[in-house]
Amino acid sequence: MNPLAGADILDIPSLRKADIELVLEAARAFEARLATESLIPLLRGRVLTTLFYEPSTRTRLSFEAAMLKLGGNVLSVSDTSASSVAKGESLADTARTVAQYCDVLVIRHPQPGSAREAADAADVPVINAGDGSHNHPTQALLDLYTLAKECGKLDGLRIALVGDLKYGRTTHSLAQALVHYHVELLLVSPPELRMPAWVTEFLAQSGVPFREAQSLPEAMAEADVVYMTRIQRERFSDPTQYERLKGTYVLTPELMAQAPRRPIILHPLPRVDEISPAVDGFKEAAYFRQVRNGLYVRMALLALVLGAISGAKEVLG
Repeated sequence: MNPLAGADILDIPSLRKADIELVLEAARAFEARLATESLIPLLRGRVLTTLFYEPSTRTRLSFEAAMLKLGGNVLSVSDTSASSVAKGESLADTARTVAQYCDVLVIRHPQPGSAREAADAADVPVINAGDGSHNHPTQALLDLYTLAKECGKLDGLRIALVGDLKYGRTTHSLAQALVHYHVELLLVSPPELRMPAWVTEFLAQSGVPFREAQSLPEAMAEADVVYMTRIQRERFSDPTQYERLKGTYVLTPELMAQAPRRPIILHPLPRVDEISPAVDGFKEAAYFRQVRNGLYVRMALLALVLGAISGAKEVLG
């Protein structure tokens, strides 16, 4: 049985640990097959629509590449100003309409809760590619996949989440996903950008040990993994507050060299100035490998949600 067949993927708390592990195992199988094959035609004749109300590079392209690698087809709406949205069409009506032309819908929208609104309207599975500052479940899944690959495990890690924790849907989702594993979290941010209470309360209720701090060097000294995030200009209503906070944390080669043990460095990207390009040469800088992992994880999700596979064994044949 495949519990994800026909399912909407809207947020991390909706997924059980068994669901997460199913996706990760299938992603490993797809990565193994792509080492020797360029096409795995499990979704031939199926159509994916990507409906993006906010800019995206990695998420949209990796979903579209995943569908193409699976032999499927893609319809993409990445400029809603050229669609009926510009005429005032509601999100529900747009989702209901787009669903008539596809088998699965991937949506990004600036409003928290928008993915659920689309799922309620559409009669095909809906995958949330980011709803405002709320959740980004597929990013969390690829982050887990990357953590397991880079560290060889998920249990027993000390992970620092750094930067914009208030508006950062990637850190919200990853923190929620990590409750299934034995980890410790260090939440590093300016006071104005602390992790929201709804996330820290979720961590506390789940028994995940965490501590809040403001020092990047402290995180570098203590953590096995440092997950950097950018200060997001688009989430600020007051530009002066953004300008004051944007350079709070900058990871440099000097900080890497000073760390007692160099942690793995992740970042959901795009970066602005919070990781010096000079850090890219360190073997611990895993953020572009993290990008690649998004392809395998999203292939796994599409194949599972569309019922083409029930697990990793069918991928490997």
